[in-house]
Amino acid sequence: MKKLPYGISDYERLVENEYYYVDKTIYIGQLENLAEPYIMFLRPRKFGKTLFTSTLENYYDIKKADKFEKLYKNTYIGKNPTKLKNSYHILKFNFSGIDTANEETTIKGFKNEVASSIHLFVEKYGMDFYINLESEAENILDNLIKAFSIQKPEQKIYVIIDEYDHFANELLGFNTNQFKNLVSKNGKVRKWYEILKKGTESVVDRIFITGVSPITLDSLTSGFNISSDKTQNDKFNSMMGFTEAELKELMKNQEITQEEQEKLIPIMKENYDGYRFSLHGKEKIYNSNMTLYFLNSYLESRTIPIQLIDMNIASDYSKLGKMLDLCKGEEREKVIEKTVSGEGIISEITQKFNPAIDFTETDLISMLYYLGYLTIAGEVFEKPELKIPNRVMKEIYSSYFLEILSKNTDLQIAESDYNQMLQEIALEGKIDTIIAKVQEYLKQLSNRDYIKFDEKYIKLIFFCIAMNLKIFRLKSEMEIQRKYPDILLIPKDPSKGYKGVMIEFKYLKKGEEEKLKEKQEEARKQIKEYGEIEEIKELKNIYKYAVVAVNDKIYVENI
Repeated sequence: MKKLPYGISDYERLVENEYYYVDKTIYIGQLENLAEPYIMFLRPRKFGKTLFTSTLENYYDIKKADKFEKLYKNTYIGKNPTKLKNSYHILKFNFSGIDTANEETTIKGFKNEVASSIHLFVEKYGMDFYINLESEAENILDNLIKAFSIQKPEQKIYVIIDEYDHFANELLGFNTNQFKNLVSKNGKVRKWYEILKKGTESVVDRIFITGVSPITLDSLTSGFNISSDKTQNDKFNSMMGFTEAELKELMKNQEITQEEQEKLIPIMKENYDGYRFSLHGKEKIYNSNMTLYFLNSYLESRTIPIQLIDMNIASDYSKLGKMLDLCKGEEREKVIEKTVSGEGIISEITQKFNPAIDFTETDLISMLYYLGYLTIAGEVFEKPELKIPNRVMKEIYSSYFLEILSKNTDLQIAESDYNQMLQEIALEGKIDTIIAKVQEYLKQLSNRDYIKFDEKYIKLIFFCIAMNLKIFRLKSEMEIQRKYPDILLIPKDPSKGYKGVMIEFKYLKKGEEEKLKEKQEEARKQIKEYGEIEEIKELKNIYKYAVVAVNDKIYVENI
């Protein structure tokens, strides 16, 4: 059994310290065989991008030739080496740690990363080169390229850039003007990429760039229009993240029994799986970091972790609001309502964003895809159909939706409110507190807002609140989209004897109060029908409710 590689992104360290490696080296040869030598590849945060760039670095580094057998003997590429192995001088940059407090600190951080990376390059390959820290980042790179072409005229450079857009995404979330200054025609970042492009005419032979979104590509186009974006290429759908087969092999290596796997995989599938980045990608992908976090926690105590999202990366996904705020008005709210309710969104995916103009609805949907908040679930009219990939992402959307509601109503749901909801539902099968909170929202929302109210909107509010009741599995007609109860809360651990609830919602507009009994009867009839579904018949201690909202009043009937 090898050590679990949770938090390990250095390939050489991983191998030498005998960590388990999910072998992705088959893609090294596939990338090398492409006609295009300058590759852009985007994936959401924590999908193994840094480890993959480290794998490339060690494979192509001319200084690691004597270590090739040790580092790659147990991998696909070790048994099937390519002609370019260990033939390059590797110049690697990682722009993830830059201070984006303001434009000045961003420029300084960018230059420092360029200077420190070039310093390591010069030391490693024994070059006679002075780094003038008074110079701009683009000048430092330009001088290096010129010096290399003179000192090593027969050699070539492989440039690897990790998290190329990290500081740009940070800035874009809170200071679009500073972002535009950096990537504008005279911006420091754009000039640097112009020099890199110029280097491909002499000593820069190959480039591999990773990041999360193509947010800077359009701004850099005239300065760097040579890269080929393989993000949505079917062949590379599984290049980062874990397939289910890879996950099972990993669990087998960790001596997790078949019986344990049958218990754990459905939980990981529900929370971390569901990503498809190519329209015709064959497999869905697990978020590798979250999966390793879960397994690491499980192996420590052999119990399922209570906290299913790694708090070290939770903040990365909490930035949803900043990105959504780039698209103002009803477009944003429409996208949120459709995605949380489980509807698919049919949309093209923007391949280059132009921050000089306002985000369109298509841009917003595309950004959510790149960040991992939406994924390709299918195809409609040869266009991607995008949906939320898993429960973790649903929880983040739900929290953001409630945040929007709270801003509109000045209402908050306190921790004590959630505790009261949990106690009532789990111990008594009651929904008094959660219904009261929904009704508070309805009363506070303006009359104008009621124009768009319907049954789906009321269910959405309830659904988003219920997502925070972590001891329950939440199933809904919204997600499943077939004959199914509107809301079904089932205890995750049936051995504790907790109650569950089934709810059928109906909605009447103001002035339709005379139809209340009719709607209640309709709800009762549907609940009875749902009770005949085999999956529901097997459930114990389920309390059933017909809930009818009339404008801002809610009528609850315990069936």
